[in-house]
Amino acid sequence: MDMPVNVPVDNPNADTEWNDILRKHGIIPERPPSPTKQIEEALTEAARLAHENRLEGKTLDELSDLEDEEDEEFLASYRQRRLAELSLLQHNSPHGTVYPLQKPDYARDVTEASNACYVLVHLASASQGNVESALLTNIWREAARKYPDVKFCEMRGDLAIEGYPERNCPTVLVYKDTEIKRQIVTLKTMSGVKCSLSDIEKLLVDVGAVKMNDFRLIRKEDKEERQSSIKTSTKKGDDDDNDDWD
Repeated sequence: MDMPVNVPVDNPNADTEWNDILRKHGIIPERPPSPTKQIEEALTEAARLAHENRLEGKTLDELSDLEDEEDEEFLASYRQRRLAELSLLQHNSPHGTVYPLQKPDYARDVTEASNACYVLVHLASASQGNVESALLTNIWREAARKYPDVKFCEMRGDLAIEGYPERNCPTVLVYKDTEIKRQIVTLKTMSGVKCSLSDIEKLLVDVGAVKMNDFRLIRKEDKEERQSSIKTSTKKGDDDDNDDWD
């Protein structure tokens, strides 16, 4: 009767000629694959994805700034893809403008509508001298055009809520799934009279209405330029908009 032979093995995972012989005869199991190769493959794949996605999150202006660094054909193709994404988003989005609200329709146009998308309401001032409210009206228009997947509405505060204090205007209400997710009274916490589209975009990101890597988000260096443009528009005034409150 054959008796099992105890073969001395110091380290069955060692890469030695003796272990190769033992593996060949099935005495010890095959050597497990080295993790080094797997790690190298993972790092290579991560580098490839990082390179392919290096333009994600950049605005169209930022893409233009990369013309001297990136392949012209690739950059043009990527820019066209971005424009197509934006066009499709705008085409499939039901909004893109600021909706003037009437109290009888508030539940339908705001509360119920928030089941389908985020709804932001600007409770505006009745006074033309309220600089913050006038500023927000202009920013609201710009935001509505840029983010048609979000519904932007506006209504005079004292018409929405009887006796609503003028000192609380402008007030921003953020609705989602029939609930108020955020309430901001005046623009004090949003840069005050220096409030710009980037402050509204930060709010959109904070509440989850826009993803942090959304390519539509403006660059920080654009803030002053846009803010200046909005202030100029505010100073000109718009008598037609006042008719909405009549």
